[in-house]
Amino acid sequence: MITISESANEKIKEMLAAEESPDLFLRIGVKEGGCSGFSYGMGFDDEQKDDDNVMELNGLKVVVDGESLRYLNGLQIDFKESAMGGGFTIENPNASATCGCGSSFRTATAAGKPSAPGEC
Repeated sequence: MITISESANEKIKEMLAAEESPDLFLRIGVKEGGCSGFSYGMGFDDEQKDDDNVMELNGLKVVVDGESLRYLNGLQIDFKESAMGGGFTIENPNASATCGCGSSFRTATAAGKPSAPGEC
C-alpha cells in the first residue's frame, strides 16, 4: 500500500490539470542507480503495462510496475512548502539506507546498482 498525503495529492492533481490530458496518471517506480543503489521515479504517464498495479488514492490514479512494488510497499509521499519553494518528500519503510538528497535508497535485502560516486 502506498500513502499520499492530502497536500501531495492536491499538488499532484494541480500538476495533472496543468497538463490538460485526461488520460494521464501518476506512475511511481524504482530503478537501479543513485548513490545508494536504487532511485525513485515519479511522473505522469498515459500507458499501462501488463505487470502494472493500479491504485485509486483519494481520486488519484496511481500506477506502479510489478518489480518496483516490492520496494515501495508502505511508501508515504508528502508535499511540503518552505521559504525556498516546495517539494515532495518520500518516507520508505523498506529503505535500510538513504542518501543525503533523499532520492536514493537500498533495502536490507537488495543493494541495487549505485551510480558513480557523487551522482545522486
